[in-house]
Amino acid sequence: MTQHIRFVFTALLLFSTASSANGIDGKYYSVNYEPTGREGGLQIGVTHTLWVPDSAKSIRGIIIHQHGCGVGACKSGETAAYDLHWQALAAKWDCALLGPSYRQAAEQSCRLWCDPRNGSADVLINSLKKLAQDSSHPEIATVPWCLWGHSGGGFWASLMQMQYPRRIVSIWFQSGTAYGYWKKGETPAPTIPKAAMQIPMMANPGVKERDHERFHVAWDYSLEMFQDYRNQGAPIAFTPDPATGHDTGDSRYLAIPFFDVTLEMRLPDKASQELKLIDQSKSYLAKLESSTISSAASFQGDPMKANWLPNAEYAKKWSEFVETGAVSDLTRPPSPTEVNARVTDAGTLITWNADADFESGIQQFVVLRNGKEIGRVPSTLPKKAYRNLFQGKTYGDTPTAGFPKLQFTDKAPVADAKYRVITINSVGLESK
Repeated sequence: MTQHIRFVFTALLLFSTASSANGIDGKYYSVNYEPTGREGGLQIGVTHTLWVPDSAKSIRGIIIHQHGCGVGACKSGETAAYDLHWQALAAKWDCALLGPSYRQAAEQSCRLWCDPRNGSADVLINSLKKLAQDSSHPEIATVPWCLWGHSGGGFWASLMQMQYPRRIVSIWFQSGTAYGYWKKGETPAPTIPKAAMQIPMMANPGVKERDHERFHVAWDYSLEMFQDYRNQGAPIAFTPDPATGHDTGDSRYLAIPFFDVTLEMRLPDKASQELKLIDQSKSYLAKLESSTISSAASFQGDPMKANWLPNAEYAKKWSEFVETGAVSDLTRPPSPTEVNARVTDAGTLITWNADADFESGIQQFVVLRNGKEIGRVPSTLPKKAYRNLFQGKTYGDTPTAGFPKLQFTDKAPVADAKYRVITINSVGLESK
């Protein structure tokens, strides 16, 4: 797979590369921004990397996967657009996947970028205009967004919500929001437009944050935000993860279905139309910090104090997640395609394509020669508290740097060998 390349110039620069053997064919485009020093402008450099699926004749939206604060978090953002699982979500809805990566130095304040009023919003808008031109998809400059933000990325998303409420499909706050900071006067309070309270939201802190010396604010402010916004009628749920602290854990297995259902509910039939409003009479509800769900029509209690859930299917996943920190999956992943073998100096190189399992992603591939296993990709899996993924997974829910390619070298080939590849998803189920 083509790796992220950084070019450092003093202006916006575009480059594009075609994706290599992915499950879903697409192309990558990047815009690099270096701060100019102008007053009021963004003081931290950023690269916006966009993946565009080849299958989309017209792009209907952009999923923005925004990392958190600090050098390590910023570095993890470099691979966000290359995530096969998130690409599967994007391609399903003819959306692009955007991974910003800010170049925040250790001594710099995160607020220089995570408060979009400090220039990051303007740079994003300008970057999308450039990306629209380079990709030959002019609609990229104007289509709506899904916002996923971890920690400082959640801080950023909560303020973007107030600036661009009619452009946001839905928001996933992963252990982060600016809400409590502006309530305490630590950052300027935004005006909250009515349209901002019509955006579907999930506030997802880790239970281990609740009493944490440093990260308790992620829990506290997420809860306070939920209570305030829900009281205003907003479609939002407080979704504590019992398995995590400030890390992302296995939240993607609930976040991806959330964006899936809200994209279905809100994307307009025609590009010229506005986002559709949520009909909350058809939703499901659950009392705060309870996993018991019921339809809005049968709910016993004050609905304005209850968690909002978009439909019955999602409500069941949500209920399981807040109990266990995971979402179960009983479906096999799709089988790899286009398995090819060619002789090289190192042996026989086997390559393939593989669609990411929409529910559970890809954990590993098994390579067979004449029906017998000869290797796995990756060869071993690290011991982790959460599900392993083929591309690895950082603290910020992005592929690890140097993630493996969809290939394997048979160093002891035999004549007339027949090769087969099996996909294993993150719950251990194998393709046929």
